[in-house]
Parts: sequence; C-alpha cells; structure tokens
Amino acid sequence: MKRGKAFVSTFLLALFTYLVLTLAAGQSMAQDAPWDHIIWSFEEIIIGISVSLIVAALTDHILCRKEDYRMLNPVRWLIILVYSVPLFIEMAKANIDVAYRVITGKIEPGIVKIEPDLKTDLGITILANSITLTPGTLTVEVDDEKSELYIHWIKMDDKPTERIAGSFVRWIRRFAE
Repeated sequence: MKRGKAFVSTFLLALFTYLVLTLAAGQSMAQDAPWDHIIWSFEEIIIGISVSLIVAALTDHILCRKEDYRMLNPVRWLIILVYSVPLFIEMAKANIDVAYRVITGKIEPGIVKIEPDLKTDLGITILANSITLTPGTLTVEVDDEKSELYIHWIKMDDKPTERIAGSFVRWIRRFAE
C-alpha cells in the first residue's frame, strides 16, 4: 500500500502538469459547436492519462523516495504561490543591482559557502534554484551531507547567507520543512 500512495501521487502530479501545459489546446475552432466550452479534447485527456500512468510507473520511486507526503497538503501549494511574489521581487532587485554593477564596474566576483540550515532535499533544491534564478548569483555546488551550498556571487560581501538567501530560507521552511 505504501508504494500505491507514491504511484497515485506521482500519477496525479503528472496528469495535473500535463493538463496545465495543454490548457485550451483542444478548443474547437467552429463557432457554433456545442463543445466550445470544453477546454481539453477527449483524445488529449486519454493521452494525458496514458502518459501519466507511464510516468508514474517509471518514476514513483524517485519522486516519492520517503514516506513523507506533506507536499500533498494544499496549504503548502498556496504558500508556494505566495513565495513566488518575494522571489520575483528579489529577482527584480537583483536585476537592478547587476545592471548597476556592470555599468559602474563595481564587480568583485567570488565563490561563497552558505549554510541555510534546511533539512529536506526539496527545500535545498528549491533554494538552489531560487538563488540561481536571481541575477548575480549561481549555485555551483551542493553538499548533500552538510546541507551547504557554494554560490558564485557577483559582489563578495560579509554575511553571504543572509544577503543571498535570507528571505528565501524563511519562506522555504514554511512549505518544504
């Protein structure tokens, strides 16, 4: 039964992703067709279910390595959506900062180690990706055993953990820990 939860969870995630990516692709082009209100065609739904079954059969042991299904909680998904707001704000601020540094030539690149104190693989992965999405920083290495990240930073500074990942870590703890 344990693997059944992993299979169903992976299947639903794959199907949801497929349906979002094919949203409105099956709308009829005819003006007076009675099925104009249908978003997906019957064939797309069948293909989505088939592909999702194959994906779940091949990857349920990868996506659900532990018996921890806390990410199935809808509240955590809402927090992820809210997290996108501070992520985009930090990305905008970093874009302005990088533009300023390029124009003025005030660049002091280097690699720093940060210790975000996150306990889950999901949290560390989301943090590493968030840092990489932010201009001026690039995650170059992740130490799985110590939960440390090595970041290439455009401007070396003191307190790298707080400056690079401070607000990200607080948000990620809310939904990934």
